[in-house]
Amino acid sequence: MNLEMNTVKLLGAAQVMVFIGILISGGIIASAAGSGGISDILLNISKNPNRVRLSILFALVESLAVVAMGILYYVVFYKEYKTIALVALVCFLIAGITFTVTKIGTNALIPLSQEFVEAGAPESSYFQTLGDFLYYGVDKRGYEIYGLFNVLGFLLTSYLLYISRSIPPAISIWGIAALSLALIPAVLTLYDRELLPGLMILNLPYAPY
Repeated sequence: MNLEMNTVKLLGAAQVMVFIGILISGGIIASAAGSGGISDILLNISKNPNRVRLSILFALVESLAVVAMGILYYVVFYKEYKTIALVALVCFLIAGITFTVTKIGTNALIPLSQEFVEAGAPESSYFQTLGDFLYYGVDKRGYEIYGLFNVLGFLLTSYLLYISRSIPPAISIWGIAALSLALIPAVLTLYDRELLPGLMILNLPYAPY
């Protein structure tokens, strides 16, 4: 019983770490990169390398928490619902690994931005090409893939919580409904990133859950 209770406590702690990480890591890198074209973003990153490193640190902690959460959910449910628990674990593993890999690209933006400034911030050069790939192609796109598999993992575990009656049904139904809504922007932004600001409202019901 103590082992089961400790597992549940660890699971709760992992979920809190993931939620906090989502709020903090994305906010820090966004504030460090700023807005504008890729030249502006490289200039901003060169001025805020420590902020970028801090966002990477939070992201790596978040990745570990996501993987730990998937493992703990599997430990809790594998005896009764092995297939669903295994699929959820795979989703969380893909999410955690993807997020970790994206941070390699984010970290590479720091020396690139510094070299860009040292070169006199040329208007058209390989700095913009590589910066665009690292920032939009690796960091942003990787985060979108991470978000998709994270939502899928949470949706499956919410279903497990519902069918197992581990928490009050009303709460798990809320979670399933909220995550079903969150799945819409997670999928659509893979096709068109410009849709994200307008679709962010669909993520709001998940926060209280």
